[in-house]
Amino acid sequence: MKLIVGLGNPGRQYENTRHNIGFKVIDQLAHDLYVGLDQAKHKGIYGMAHIGGEKVILLKPLTYMNLSGECIRAVMDYYQIETEDIVVIYDDLDLPVGKIRLRQKGSAGGHNGIKSTIAHLGTESFNRIRVGIDRPTNGMKVTDYVLGRFTPEEQDMMVDVIQKCGAATKQWLSTPFLQVMNQFNA
Repeated sequence: MKLIVGLGNPGRQYENTRHNIGFKVIDQLAHDLYVGLDQAKHKGIYGMAHIGGEKVILLKPLTYMNLSGECIRAVMDYYQIETEDIVVIYDDLDLPVGKIRLRQKGSAGGHNGIKSTIAHLGTESFNRIRVGIDRPTNGMKVTDYVLGRFTPEEQDMMVDVIQKCGAATKQWLSTPFLQVMNQFNA
């Protein structure tokens, strides 16, 4: 069984913000794979499907970003999912808009959702897809920036980025993550 997690914040006020790019990827995957995000449990909403002989869960934690690890851990425990069988998709200030970076381990890099995930999993070793949102300019506070919306030009770029994240995630269902990293980090 595989668990695909997109990080974000619940609520209309956070829709389409930079911080919710993980949710956008899960929504697109759910659409592409015909998976209904119709189960509410473990402080999240999720859907399940069999894809290529693999049982897959698409998850959006509803704990707000800073407590994402609570939901992820609860789902992993309930379904007995191993750490190597998850991938977490989230926004990253240290990558330019339009770039993605796949990793198998690493620090939180100041991202509170990843801090929570690391704390609840007890390890920094888990698959992740970092989605570049760039850093704010003109002295804008980071919190205002990540909770802000993409510019029209950035929105156009994010359509392709969301598709690329989806393609990488779908490939991971049948290919070792290291090979997927080598292909999509090129």
